Amino acid sequence: MNTHHLLRLCTSLVLVLTLTNCGAINLFPVSEDQRLGASFDQQIKSNKREYPLYADPSATRYVQTIVDSIVRAPEVQFRGTFPYRVQLLHDDATINAFCTPGGYIYVYTGLLKAIDNEATLAGVLGHEIAHAERRHSTNRMTTQLGLQTLTSIALGSSSGREVQLAANAFTGLGLLQNSRSDEEEADAYSFRYLRHTHWYPGGILYFFEQVKGRSGTSLDRLLSTHPLPEDRIRQTEERLKEANLPAPSEDALGAIPYAAFKRMLK
Repeated sequence: MNTHHLLRLCTSLVLVLTLTNCGAINLFPVSEDQRLGASFDQQIKSNKREYPLYADPSATRYVQTIVDSIVRAPEVQFRGTFPYRVQLLHDDATINAFCTPGGYIYVYTGLLKAIDNEATLAGVLGHEIAHAERRHSTNRMTTQLGLQTLTSIALGSSSGREVQLAANAFTGLGLLQNSRSDEEEADAYSFRYLRHTHWYPGGILYFFEQVKGRSGTSLDRLLSTHPLPEDRIRQTEERLKEANLPAPSEDALGAIPYAAFKRMLK
C-alpha cells in the first residue's frame, strides 16, 4: 500500500469514527429501517396475547387522522417512504405508545384513556414519529457494530453481508428501548412538527403530568421504552418560553372532540 493510499484510508477512517461519535452517520440504508419495521409489525400482530389488537376502525381512523396531519410538517423527511400507519392495542392497564423503525405506530388504549385532549395525543404521536424520522434504532445499531465493522467498511472489505448479519442480531423488540438523548431529540422534533399544526406544541407536558408519580406495571412498561427524566419537562417548558406562545385555546387543545372520542372507546 503506497503512502498516498494509506493517508487517504486513514483520513476516511478518522472521518467515519468522528461522524459516528457525533451521531451523524448511519451505516444502514433507509431500506433497513423499512425492513425492520415490517418485521416488527409482523411479530407484534402475530403475538395477540402480548399485543391484543383493538379492532374498532373508527377509533383507529381518529388517531390516524392526527398522525396524517403531523407528518405533513415540512421537517418530516420520510413522509411517503415510511407508512406512518397506526395500530391501537387493547390494553387499558398500559399507558404507552411506541413506533418501530420505518414508521409503524402502536398506541395502547390505556394511554388514550389516560389523557384529556388532542394536543397531548399529538405531542406523543409526534414524539413517536420523530423516533422513526431520526432513525434512532439503526443509529444505535451503527454504534453497537463497533470499530471492526467500521474499519472493514472504510477498507472496502465489507460486502454488505457483515452489515446485514449485524442487522439480524438487533431485530428483537428490545431494539425499541430509547436512550435519554433519543428521547430528548424526539421531544424537540415533536415540538417542531406540531408548530405546523393547529395543536398546542406543549401538549406532551400534560402527558408527563399524567404519568408523574404513578407506579406499577403500567409505568414500568412505559419506562422500558421511554425514560421520563425531569429534564424533559424542563426542556419542553424552555421551548414554550422561547417560542413565546400564548396559553392554549380550546381549538389548540381539542379537549371537546377528544372527550367525545374517549366516550366511544370500549
